[in-house]
Amino acid sequence: MTRILLTGSTGQIGWELQRSLMTLGEVISVGREFSTTGLRMDLSLPDTIRHVIREVQPGLIVNPAAYTAVDKAEAEPELAMAVNGTAPGVIAEEAKLLGAGVIHYSTDYVFNGCQATPYTEQDKPDPQNIYGKTKLAGEEAIQAVGVPYLILRTSWVYGLRGKNFLLTMLKLAREREELSVVDDQVGAPTWSRMIAESTAQILSQGIKDLIVFLSGNSGIYHLTATGQTSWYGFAKAIFEYDSKSSEHKLETLIAISSEQYPTPAKRPAYSSLETQKISRTFGLALPSWQSNLELVLS
Repeated sequence: MTRILLTGSTGQIGWELQRSLMTLGEVISVGREFSTTGLRMDLSLPDTIRHVIREVQPGLIVNPAAYTAVDKAEAEPELAMAVNGTAPGVIAEEAKLLGAGVIHYSTDYVFNGCQATPYTEQDKPDPQNIYGKTKLAGEEAIQAVGVPYLILRTSWVYGLRGKNFLLTMLKLAREREELSVVDDQVGAPTWSRMIAESTAQILSQGIKDLIVFLSGNSGIYHLTATGQTSWYGFAKAIFEYDSKSSEHKLETLIAISSEQYPTPAKRPAYSSLETQKISRTFGLALPSWQSNLELVLS
């Protein structure tokens, strides 16, 4: 049975992965705080990364952990780089020493948003904010090591735990009668559980020899729900469902521009990701963002 080391187990994707990966091997979950295993991995401290990996001796390391505070990263570039840029390289180095493989998650924010069609894995990254730059650095660090790996880029991640757009909108819908949401940034809202279950589906195909499987399929893949919308469109879909709730107060939703809602970090205007490669390679039938949202809210 493969021993799987899972980082960021309390995060949105990490939490879902704990369950999804259970059928594939022995999952050992770690985070910044000490877990029930007595282990602690702080991705800003390379020594803790090396210590835990050498202690656990995994055959596979799955790394959804990240510094995800996009605006805060502008004021904390060193910390964001340590977690998102340096740590994945350390994980890859230790995995290579063990003969293990790596699954790592990245972001649509590695692109500049100037395209009008979905970005493919062959399109050149050009991140416009610190978060995107550090996530790209993490991708490059893993690739430079030469370990068997999958880098899964996703976008607009949400779920029923943690901090995300869905939970923020549901909270505001119960507090306000009017709300303004940006309508000129386009992407694909993606459910954290779908990401975790898709990851498990991929890995199940190589369960007999994960390293051979990962070696033969190493690369970057785009893993998001299909279709696209704006933040305003996403909010509108959330509120259409939530309006049935007795606690719902919102009456007016206003579409605004990014200029009307300035943030410390610049967001790409368009960051939809083309998912044909992952569907073709692993036979995944990825759901639409609308069908996923309906599942979550029901």
